Amino acid sequence: MTPRSFRPRTLAAVSLTTVAALALAACGSSDDSTSDSDSGSSSGATRTVKTAMGDVKVKEAPERVVVLDTAELDSALTLGVKPVGATHADVKSGFLNYLPKDQLTGVKDVGQMMTPNLEAIAALKPDLILTSKVRHGDKYAELSKIAPTVMTENTGYPWKENFQVHAEALGKKTEAKMVVDDYANHVADVTKALGGKDKVAATEVNMVRFVEGADIRIYGKQNYIATILADVGLGRPAITDKAKDGFSYDVSPEKIDLADADVVFHSTYGDPKKSKETETTGSGLWKNMDAVKNGKVFAVDDQLWIQGIGYTAADKILGELHQSLTE
Repeated sequence: MTPRSFRPRTLAAVSLTTVAALALAACGSSDDSTSDSDSGSSSGATRTVKTAMGDVKVKEAPERVVVLDTAELDSALTLGVKPVGATHADVKSGFLNYLPKDQLTGVKDVGQMMTPNLEAIAALKPDLILTSKVRHGDKYAELSKIAPTVMTENTGYPWKENFQVHAEALGKKTEAKMVVDDYANHVADVTKALGGKDKVAATEVNMVRFVEGADIRIYGKQNYIATILADVGLGRPAITDKAKDGFSYDVSPEKIDLADADVVFHSTYGDPKKSKETETTGSGLWKNMDAVKNGKVFAVDDQLWIQGIGYTAADKILGELHQSLTE
């Protein structure tokens, strides 16, 4: 039996299948909203979405969606919605490389994530904008003049709650439930494949991120990747409790041994030399860590493990966790 971790169908593929099925069930209607109203977007019907900026009225079935962050892009694609526009991440590939390229074809780049081009957004004539207050709260008034703007309070750690807000705004609550259920099943399969809850809990895992222009981050328990590790039931070393605001405990290369654990995953944001990855992983302190000596250190893709922040990314991470921890 092929492990669920290596299944060819991603959550995005599942959701697209669901969208097609619901469209047929609606006898040709383009409105697959779960709202009581079935009049569709063409009638101008709206529903109210609770956001970080207050209640916002949005179309029953938005057709021209612009997303301004990576989490919102993951959510939209996972739910079978291709945005007309999206900001790009600060990576060479623009849009994060784990996302299916065919689903990104035709999506207009509306600028860098933190500095979106408002004129480019307006030119797309969106009927919905998705982002977060922490990213673009200062631009809310301007964005709201362009289209109804749905903002979550933050990004990262509350990604599951944010996904539900995105689904509500997009009129995709039915699809969202299927995505969440599929993820829960995948988590259960991975935990079982790794030996069950007790064995998994006894395995302590650290996530280390080398960041250009900053100290090395040992990730705590209140961030995106930490929630996935917790869902699987993996243990976390005591050092994670020292993380500032639960996010990360930052160290210099001279203290990298504090990151030691049964298993260490690490990613790099920026240039390996400028982020101190090259210096650190070549040091005696790194090489003397138990995880390194036991062959339990794994380099992972930063775009997927740290920047993606959504269910499509999480599904792929679960597969990589399964593969790494059974090597």
